[in-house]
Amino acid sequence: MKTEICPMTTKEERRPAILRAAKLLREGKLVAFPTETVYGLGGNGLDPQASSRIYAAKGRPSDNPLILHISDRSELSPLVKRIPEAAVRLMDAFWPGPLTLIFEKSERVPDESTGGLNTVAVRFPSHPVAQELIREAGVPVAAPSANLSGHPSPTTAEHVAEDLSGRVDMILDAGPVEIGLESTIIDVTGETPLILRPGYISLEQMREVLGQGDFDPAILGKPDPNLRPKAPGMKYRHYAPKAELTIVEGDTEAVVKAIAALAGEKKALGFRVGILCPEESRGRYDASLVKTVGTRADEKTIAHNLYRCLREFDEEEAEYVFSEAFSDGPLGAAIMNRLVKAAGYRVLPAGGEDENLS
Repeated sequence: MKTEICPMTTKEERRPAILRAAKLLREGKLVAFPTETVYGLGGNGLDPQASSRIYAAKGRPSDNPLILHISDRSELSPLVKRIPEAAVRLMDAFWPGPLTLIFEKSERVPDESTGGLNTVAVRFPSHPVAQELIREAGVPVAAPSANLSGHPSPTTAEHVAEDLSGRVDMILDAGPVEIGLESTIIDVTGETPLILRPGYISLEQMREVLGQGDFDPAILGKPDPNLRPKAPGMKYRHYAPKAELTIVEGDTEAVVKAIAALAGEKKALGFRVGILCPEESRGRYDASLVKTVGTRADEKTIAHNLYRCLREFDEEEAEYVFSEAFSDGPLGAAIMNRLVKAAGYRVLPAGGEDENLS
Protein backbone atom coordinates (compact mmCIF):
# COMPACT_ATOMS: atom_id res chain seq x y z
CA MET A 1 0.00 0.00 0.00
CA LYS A 2 1.26 3.48 -0.87
CA THR A 3 0.46 6.11 1.74
CA GLU A 4 -0.57 9.52 0.38
CA ILE A 5 0.62 12.44 2.54
CA CYS A 6 -1.53 15.54 2.06
CA PRO A 7 -0.29 18.98 3.23
CA MET A 8 -3.04 21.07 4.78
CA THR A 9 -1.25 24.42 4.92
CA THR A 10 -3.53 26.27 2.49
CA LYS A 11 -7.28 26.38 2.01
CA GLU A 12 -6.82 25.21 -1.58
CA GLU A 13 -4.99 22.08 -0.38
CA ARG A 14 -7.22 21.40 2.58
CA ARG A 15 -10.69 21.05 1.12
CA PRO A 16 -9.90 18.54 -1.68
CA ALA A 17 -7.79 16.45 0.70
CA ILE A 18 -10.60 16.38 3.28
CA LEU A 19 -13.08 15.21 0.67
CA ARG A 20 -10.78 12.43 -0.55
CA ALA A 21 -10.04 11.36 3.03
CA ALA A 22 -13.75 11.29 3.93
CA LYS A 23 -14.45 9.08 0.91
CA LEU A 24 -11.68 6.68 2.00
CA LEU A 25 -13.23 6.44 5.48
CA ARG A 26 -16.66 5.65 4.03
CA GLU A 27 -15.00 2.90 1.97
CA GLY A 28 -13.58 1.28 5.10
CA LYS A 29 -10.02 2.53 4.60
CA LEU A 30 -7.69 4.25 7.07
CA VAL A 31 -6.75 7.94 7.33
CA ALA A 32 -4.40 9.52 9.87
CA PHE A 33 -5.43 13.02 10.87
CA PRO A 34 -4.57 15.71 13.44
CA THR A 35 -6.48 16.43 16.62
CA GLU A 36 -5.61 18.98 19.29
CA THR A 37 -4.06 16.18 21.39
CA VAL A 38 -2.11 13.84 19.07
CA TYR A 39 -2.54 12.51 15.52
CA GLY A 40 -5.23 9.82 15.27
CA LEU A 41 -5.52 6.76 13.03
CA GLY A 42 -9.06 6.97 11.72
CA GLY A 43 -11.46 4.36 10.39
CA ASN A 44 -15.24 4.06 10.18
CA GLY A 45 -16.21 3.27 13.77
CA LEU A 46 -19.40 1.51 12.67
CA ASP A 47 -17.59 -0.82 10.27
CA PRO A 48 -16.20 -3.92 12.03
CA GLN A 49 -13.71 -4.54 9.23
CA ALA A 50 -12.38 -0.98 9.40
CA SER A 51 -11.86 -1.31 13.15
CA SER A 52 -10.06 -4.60 12.59
CA ARG A 53 -7.81 -2.83 10.05
CA ILE A 54 -6.92 -0.23 12.69
CA TYR A 55 -5.82 -2.93 15.13
CA ALA A 56 -3.79 -4.63 12.39
CA ALA A 57 -2.10 -1.43 11.19
CA LYS A 58 -1.02 -0.52 14.72
CA GLY A 59 -0.23 -4.04 15.91
CA ARG A 60 -2.65 -3.23 18.73
CA PRO A 61 -4.16 -5.89 21.04
CA SER A 62 -7.81 -6.38 20.09
CA ASP A 63 -9.05 -5.99 23.69
CA ASN A 64 -7.74 -2.41 23.83
CA PRO A 65 -10.86 -0.33 23.00
CA LEU A 66 -10.97 2.44 20.39
CA ILE A 67 -12.35 5.95 20.82
CA LEU A 68 -15.15 7.10 18.50
CA HIS A 69 -14.78 10.72 17.36
CA ILE A 70 -17.79 12.84 16.45
CA SER A 71 -18.17 16.31 14.91
CA ASP A 72 -21.30 17.46 16.76
CA ARG A 73 -23.00 16.58 20.05
CA SER A 74 -26.11 15.49 18.15
CA GLU A 75 -24.09 12.53 16.82
CA LEU A 76 -23.69 11.08 20.32
CA SER A 77 -27.22 9.79 21.01
CA PRO A 78 -27.27 7.00 18.38
CA LEU A 79 -24.05 5.57 19.81
CA VAL A 80 -25.08 5.24 23.46
CA LYS A 81 -27.91 3.84 25.56
CA ARG A 82 -28.22 6.88 27.79
CA ILE A 83 -26.49 10.17 28.52
CA PRO A 84 -26.09 10.68 32.30
CA GLU A 85 -26.42 14.15 33.81
CA ALA A 86 -22.73 14.08 34.76
CA ALA A 87 -21.86 13.59 31.09
CA VAL A 88 -24.03 16.54 30.06
CA ARG A 89 -22.27 18.81 32.53
CA LEU A 90 -18.83 17.65 31.41
CA MET A 91 -19.73 18.09 27.74
CA ASP A 92 -21.05 21.59 28.45
CA ALA A 93 -17.73 22.45 30.10
CA PHE A 94 -15.17 20.71 27.88
CA TRP A 95 -16.63 19.74 24.45
CA PRO A 96 -15.34 20.19 21.89
CA GLY A 97 -11.96 19.48 23.42
CA PRO A 98 -9.53 16.95 24.91
CA LEU A 99 -12.10 14.94 26.86
CA THR A 100 -13.30 11.39 26.14
CA LEU A 101 -16.36 10.01 27.94
CA ILE A 102 -17.26 6.36 28.52
CA PHE A 103 -20.94 5.44 28.02
CA GLU A 104 -22.99 2.25 27.79
CA LYS A 105 -22.93 1.53 24.07
CA SER A 106 -25.93 1.13 21.79
CA GLU A 107 -26.43 -1.86 19.50
CA ARG A 108 -25.27 0.31 16.61
CA VAL A 109 -21.66 0.20 17.79
CA PRO A 110 -19.86 -3.02 16.82
CA ASP A 111 -17.90 -5.00 19.40
CA GLU A 112 -14.85 -4.69 17.16
CA SER A 113 -14.69 -0.98 17.99
CA THR A 114 -15.00 -1.43 21.76
CA GLY A 115 -12.67 -4.35 22.44
CA GLY A 116 -15.75 -6.51 23.08
CA LEU A 117 -16.97 -4.27 25.92
CA ASN A 118 -20.55 -3.10 26.44
CA THR A 119 -19.26 0.46 26.81
CA VAL A 120 -18.04 2.92 24.20
CA ALA A 121 -15.58 5.82 24.43
CA VAL A 122 -16.63 9.01 22.60
CA ARG A 123 -14.83 12.30 21.97
CA PHE A 124 -15.69 15.55 20.17
CA PRO A 125 -12.30 17.01 19.15
CA SER A 126 -11.77 20.75 18.76
CA HIS A 127 -9.22 20.61 15.91
CA PRO A 128 -10.87 22.13 12.79
CA VAL A 129 -9.37 19.53 10.42
CA ALA A 130 -10.66 16.68 12.59
CA GLN A 131 -14.12 18.23 12.79
CA GLU A 132 -14.32 18.82 9.03
CA LEU A 133 -13.12 15.30 8.23
CA ILE A 134 -15.62 13.61 10.55
CA ARG A 135 -18.47 15.80 9.33
CA GLU A 136 -17.70 15.05 5.67
CA ALA A 137 -17.27 11.32 6.34
CA GLY A 138 -20.73 11.20 7.89
CA VAL A 139 -19.75 8.44 10.33
CA PRO A 140 -18.19 8.36 13.81
CA VAL A 141 -14.46 7.90 13.31
CA ALA A 142 -12.67 5.35 15.48
CA ALA A 143 -9.22 6.77 16.06
CA PRO A 144 -6.51 5.64 18.45
CA SER A 145 -3.14 7.40 18.24
CA ALA A 146 -1.55 7.02 14.80
CA ASN A 147 1.55 5.08 15.83
CA LEU A 148 2.69 1.50 16.14
CA SER A 149 1.37 0.03 19.38
CA GLY A 150 3.67 0.80 22.29
CA HIS A 151 5.62 3.57 20.53
CA PRO A 152 5.50 7.24 21.59
CA SER A 153 2.37 8.87 20.25
CA PRO A 154 2.71 11.08 17.14
CA THR A 155 2.53 14.85 17.45
CA THR A 156 3.45 15.54 13.81
CA ALA A 157 2.59 13.92 10.49
CA GLU A 158 6.26 12.96 10.16
CA HIS A 159 5.93 10.83 13.31
CA VAL A 160 2.91 9.10 11.75
CA ALA A 161 4.81 8.37 8.56
CA GLU A 162 7.75 6.94 10.51
CA ASP A 163 5.47 4.31 12.05
CA LEU A 164 2.65 3.76 9.58
CA SER A 165 3.83 4.57 6.07
CA GLY A 166 2.61 1.70 3.88
CA ARG A 167 0.05 0.67 6.52
CA VAL A 168 -2.52 3.46 6.02
CA ASP A 169 -4.08 5.01 2.94
CA MET A 170 -3.65 8.70 3.72
CA ILE A 171 -2.05 11.09 6.24
CA LEU A 172 -3.46 14.61 6.58
CA ASP A 173 -0.53 16.86 7.53
CA ALA A 174 -1.67 19.95 9.43
CA GLY A 175 1.60 20.50 11.28
CA PRO A 176 2.39 19.93 14.97
CA VAL A 177 -0.50 19.39 17.36
CA GLU A 178 -1.28 21.85 20.13
CA ILE A 179 -1.40 19.77 23.33
CA GLY A 180 0.79 16.70 22.78
CA LEU A 181 -0.86 14.29 25.26
CA GLU A 182 -3.93 12.15 24.67
CA SER A 183 -7.36 13.18 25.98
CA THR A 184 -8.55 12.68 29.52
CA ILE A 185 -10.90 9.67 29.69
CA ILE A 186 -13.75 9.76 32.22
CA ASP A 187 -16.13 6.87 32.87
CA VAL A 188 -19.63 8.25 33.52
CA THR A 189 -21.42 4.88 33.66
CA GLY A 190 -21.25 4.53 37.45
CA GLU A 191 -22.41 6.57 40.43
CA THR A 192 -19.00 8.23 40.79
CA PRO A 193 -17.30 9.50 37.61
CA LEU A 194 -13.79 8.04 37.35
CA ILE A 195 -10.76 9.13 35.36
CA LEU A 196 -9.47 6.11 33.44
CA ARG A 197 -6.66 8.07 31.76
CA PRO A 198 -5.32 11.43 32.99
CA GLY A 199 -5.01 14.15 30.40
CA TYR A 200 -5.32 17.86 29.75
CA ILE A 201 -8.60 18.01 31.71
CA SER A 202 -7.49 17.48 35.29
CA LEU A 203 -9.12 15.79 38.27
CA GLU A 204 -9.54 19.23 39.85
CA GLN A 205 -11.36 20.54 36.77
CA MET A 206 -13.71 17.54 36.77
CA ARG A 207 -14.48 18.10 40.45
CA GLU A 208 -15.13 21.80 39.84
CA VAL A 209 -17.83 20.86 37.33
CA LEU A 210 -19.33 17.83 39.09
CA GLY A 211 -18.47 18.34 42.74
CA GLN A 212 -17.14 14.78 42.81
CA GLY A 213 -14.98 12.28 40.92
CA ASP A 214 -11.74 10.39 41.38
CA PHE A 215 -9.06 8.36 39.60
CA ASP A 216 -9.92 4.75 38.83
CA PRO A 217 -7.78 2.68 41.25
CA ALA A 218 -6.68 0.53 38.30
CA ILE A 219 -4.50 3.37 36.90
CA LEU A 220 -2.70 4.25 40.11
CA GLY A 221 -0.23 1.35 39.98
CA LYS A 222 1.23 -1.28 37.72
CA PRO A 223 -1.68 -2.86 35.79
CA ASP A 224 -2.93 -6.33 36.55
CA PRO A 225 -2.08 -8.56 33.54
CA ASN A 226 -5.61 -10.00 33.81
CA LEU A 227 -7.22 -6.55 33.56
CA ARG A 228 -9.78 -6.10 30.80
CA PRO A 229 -9.17 -2.45 29.90
CA LYS A 230 -12.18 -0.12 29.72
CA ALA A 231 -10.11 2.59 28.05
CA PRO A 232 -6.97 2.87 25.93
CA GLY A 233 -3.74 2.93 27.90
CA MET A 234 -4.96 1.10 31.01
CA LYS A 235 -3.27 -2.28 30.54
CA TYR A 236 -0.45 -2.34 28.02
CA ARG A 237 2.96 -0.68 27.84
CA HIS A 238 2.62 2.55 25.87
CA TYR A 239 4.54 5.61 24.71
CA ALA A 240 7.89 3.82 25.05
CA PRO A 241 11.19 4.64 23.36
CA LYS A 242 13.47 1.80 22.29
CA ALA A 243 15.93 2.72 25.04
CA GLU A 244 15.59 1.49 28.61
CA LEU A 245 13.96 4.49 30.28
CA THR A 246 14.34 5.11 34.02
CA ILE A 247 12.61 7.89 35.97
CA VAL A 248 14.40 9.32 39.00
CA GLU A 249 12.22 11.09 41.54
CA GLY A 250 12.76 12.95 44.81
CA ASP A 251 14.39 16.19 45.94
CA THR A 252 15.64 18.16 42.92
CA GLU A 253 19.25 18.32 44.06
CA ALA A 254 19.35 14.59 44.80
CA VAL A 255 17.65 13.76 41.48
CA VAL A 256 20.15 15.79 39.46
CA LYS A 257 23.10 14.16 41.20
CA ALA A 258 21.63 10.68 40.79
CA ILE A 259 20.88 11.10 37.08
CA ALA A 260 24.30 12.61 36.37
CA ALA A 261 25.97 9.67 38.11
CA LEU A 262 23.82 7.00 36.44
CA ALA A 263 24.25 8.51 32.99
CA GLY A 264 27.98 8.90 33.51
CA GLU A 265 28.33 5.24 34.51
CA LYS A 266 26.51 4.02 31.39
CA LYS A 267 28.41 6.38 29.12
CA ALA A 268 31.75 5.19 30.57
CA LEU A 269 30.77 1.64 29.63
CA GLY A 270 30.29 2.69 26.03
CA PHE A 271 26.49 2.91 25.92
CA ARG A 272 24.56 5.63 24.10
CA VAL A 273 22.82 7.56 26.85
CA GLY A 274 20.21 10.31 27.02
CA ILE A 275 18.88 12.56 29.75
CA LEU A 276 15.39 14.09 29.78
CA CYS A 277 15.12 17.20 31.94
CA PRO A 278 13.48 20.62 32.16
CA GLU A 279 15.10 23.87 31.10
CA GLU A 280 15.80 24.71 34.73
CA SER A 281 18.37 21.92 35.20
CA ARG A 282 19.81 21.42 31.72
CA GLY A 283 23.08 23.12 32.66
CA ARG A 284 23.68 20.58 35.43
CA TYR A 285 24.25 17.68 33.04
CA ASP A 286 26.66 16.66 30.29
CA ALA A 287 25.26 18.78 27.46
CA SER A 288 25.88 16.08 24.85
CA LEU A 289 23.32 13.80 26.54
CA VAL A 290 20.52 16.24 27.30
CA LYS A 291 17.13 16.84 25.73
CA THR A 292 15.16 19.67 27.29
CA VAL A 293 11.48 18.73 27.41
CA GLY A 294 10.19 22.14 28.51
CA THR A 295 10.07 24.36 31.56
CA ARG A 296 8.59 23.62 34.98
CA ALA A 297 7.29 27.19 34.94
CA ASP A 298 4.90 26.16 32.15
CA GLU A 299 4.07 22.46 32.32
CA LYS A 300 2.14 22.68 29.05
CA THR A 301 5.53 22.86 27.32
CA ILE A 302 6.51 19.55 28.93
CA ALA A 303 3.30 17.89 27.77
CA HIS A 304 3.75 19.32 24.28
CA ASN A 305 7.35 18.14 23.84
CA LEU A 306 7.39 14.81 25.70
CA TYR A 307 6.68 12.43 22.80
CA ARG A 308 8.91 14.40 20.42
CA CYS A 309 11.84 14.02 22.79
CA LEU A 310 11.24 10.29 23.26
CA ARG A 311 11.18 9.82 19.49
CA GLU A 312 14.39 11.82 19.10
CA PHE A 313 16.14 9.45 21.51
CA ASP A 314 15.10 6.64 19.15
CA GLU A 315 16.51 8.53 16.16
CA GLU A 316 19.81 8.92 18.01
CA GLU A 317 19.79 5.21 18.94
CA ALA A 318 19.98 5.86 22.67
CA GLU A 319 20.26 2.66 24.70
CA TYR A 320 19.56 4.17 28.13
CA VAL A 321 17.54 7.27 29.01
CA PHE A 322 17.26 8.81 32.47
CA SER A 323 14.46 11.27 33.16
CA GLU A 324 13.53 13.63 35.94
CA ALA A 325 9.97 13.26 37.26
CA PHE A 326 7.34 15.87 36.33
CA SER A 327 4.53 15.32 38.81
CA ASP A 328 3.78 18.92 39.82
CA GLY A 329 0.88 21.03 38.63
CA PRO A 330 -2.50 20.21 37.06
CA LEU A 331 -0.87 18.29 34.18
CA GLY A 332 1.52 16.38 36.43
CA ALA A 333 -0.72 13.30 36.69
CA ALA A 334 -1.08 13.09 32.90
CA ILE A 335 2.62 13.61 32.18
CA MET A 336 3.70 11.06 34.76
CA ASN A 337 1.06 8.55 33.62
CA ARG A 338 2.67 8.59 30.15
CA LEU A 339 6.24 8.69 31.40
CA VAL A 340 5.84 5.86 33.93
CA LYS A 341 4.23 3.64 31.29
CA ALA A 342 6.99 4.52 28.83
CA ALA A 343 9.51 3.44 31.47
CA GLY A 344 7.72 0.15 32.08
CA TYR A 345 7.18 1.32 35.71
CA ARG A 346 10.95 1.64 36.24
CA VAL A 347 11.12 4.38 38.88
CA LEU A 348 14.20 5.04 41.00
CA PRO A 349 13.99 7.15 44.17
CA ALA A 350 17.03 9.44 44.27
CA GLY A 351 19.57 7.70 46.47
CA GLY A 352 17.57 4.45 46.56
CA GLU A 353 16.94 1.17 44.75
CA ASP A 354 14.69 0.57 41.74
CA GLU A 355 11.06 0.98 42.68
CA ASN A 356 8.97 -0.96 40.19
CA LEU A 357 5.53 0.26 41.09
CA SER A 358 2.99 -2.35 42.11
